[in-house]
Amino acid sequence: MLGTDVHDATLVVKMAVDTEKPETQRYDNNLRGRRQLWRALKAIVKKQGCDRVVMAYEASCQGFGLYDEAREEGLECYVLAPTKIARSVQHLRRKTDEEDAQRLFEVVRGHVLAGNELPTVTVPDLTTREDREITRARQDVSEKMTSLKTQVQTLLKRHGLCRPKVSGKGWTKSFEAWLQGQAGESSALPYGVRVALATLLRQKEAIEKEIELLDREVEILSGQKRYAGPVEALIAVSGVGVLTAMLLLTELGDLSRFTSRKQIGAYLGLVPSSNESGKSGDRKGHITHQGLWRVRRALCQCTWARVRTNPEAKAAYARIVARNPKHKKIAVVAMMRRLAVLLWHIGLDAQQRNACFAREAV
Repeated sequence: MLGTDVHDATLVVKMAVDTEKPETQRYDNNLRGRRQLWRALKAIVKKQGCDRVVMAYEASCQGFGLYDEAREEGLECYVLAPTKIARSVQHLRRKTDEEDAQRLFEVVRGHVLAGNELPTVTVPDLTTREDREITRARQDVSEKMTSLKTQVQTLLKRHGLCRPKVSGKGWTKSFEAWLQGQAGESSALPYGVRVALATLLRQKEAIEKEIELLDREVEILSGQKRYAGPVEALIAVSGVGVLTAMLLLTELGDLSRFTSRKQIGAYLGLVPSSNESGKSGDRKGHITHQGLWRVRRALCQCTWARVRTNPEAKAAYARIVARNPKHKKIAVVAMMRRLAVLLWHIGLDAQQRNACFAREAV
């Protein structure tokens, strides 16, 4: 059994057989270091006569490369959710790599010897991982655009510049033309302000080109066989576009792994937190915010679009707001959860039809 604390440069491993005291080993987190780890494990398996090797590490920005290698070497490997691993206050205050590896080892040994449930994350197939890089890149560029627009607005506020009323609200063409004029040489603004505004506008133009390029890539991806049917079904829902549909499909993967609307809500972090102890009642708090923040953000944008344009969604939102007018965010979250469940049902049906067509073709 192995508990592995993974870092950019190192792998800190706690390993033991059965109930033995675990040993600590360190390896470089590169191809050579990982090969040393696999050779060491094979030697232990041969010496001890082990018929099962179980390894686990926490999900991180390192991705699933270590998982893939471990599986290829014949190991039973799991990727654990950091938010679901219990840690004491003392551990949080005295956190070391060895203690992290020890904690992961204890989780693995509890699973192997006592049958405790592992707090695993779902590891998507390689194709889904590659596809989600495109949708994530598109969403990241959109976030950069939002941040840049905020920078422009902040720059204007710092220097007491008010946009003309004729430019309307939002980023209209007339407002952008006014900004270009303010950044020009004939502007009355101080030189430093003009330079700062000009560079922000050039960055905005570059980001717009990237958005157009990535939109084409997402469109091409959505036309592939594995996505075409589900995307067509999802974008039929008002307020849902191709990008949102692709985010949902690439981030959630196989929708059949969810069996209820409660699972979808919990997975996306759209359920309220709970605090119940002893005689005290079950007090509900804010939503957990666990899970896929990218999908939550897309659902929020779609929800506002539906509330503005869809009469049924607008009426449902109004009914929820009427119960508690001072907390409109609760209504937004409720509408997001409803939309998530609706999209799950529609996407699941479409994926199952796709699978049926594929089997018939074979």
